[in-house]
Amino acid sequence: MAIERVVDRSELERKVADARVRGRRIVFANGCFDMLHVGHVRYLEGAKALGDVLVVAVNSDEQVRKQKGEDRPLIPQDQRAEIVSALAAVDFVTVFDEPTVAELLLALKPDIQAKGTDYTEDTVPERDVVRSYGGRVAIAGDAKDHSSATMIERIKGN
Repeated sequence: MAIERVVDRSELERKVADARVRGRRIVFANGCFDMLHVGHVRYLEGAKALGDVLVVAVNSDEQVRKQKGEDRPLIPQDQRAEIVSALAAVDFVTVFDEPTVAELLLALKPDIQAKGTDYTEDTVPERDVVRSYGGRVAIAGDAKDHSSATMIERIKGN
């Protein structure tokens, strides 16, 4: 069941450690995932193709509001996490409440941090954190021509 893939940080750390002992390559992706769209699916499928276990960190409601505005998120964090966990490419999902994923990256030390095509390997904000423990940054997904904000505007009729 997909909901079983949504875990808290301590359980996620255990599951990642277990996968690593079994020689699995850990890939990490993150985002708000407020209105799931094809760009999200392609990003996460591309991320999964980089390794064996895909961990997805979903921004908390508070962090989405800080990043996107007071009218966001449209979907509460627990529901966003459950929706993301239902995707075949995703192995584990956790919700994080920090402004960046740096702390979570240091706790999990994934082999690869995957970011979407709106970044380059040199513009990923946490690239130095990932490189500090020997990980690497990779870009995954298709061209960034999909966005939740654009979908919301279209629904509003703007």
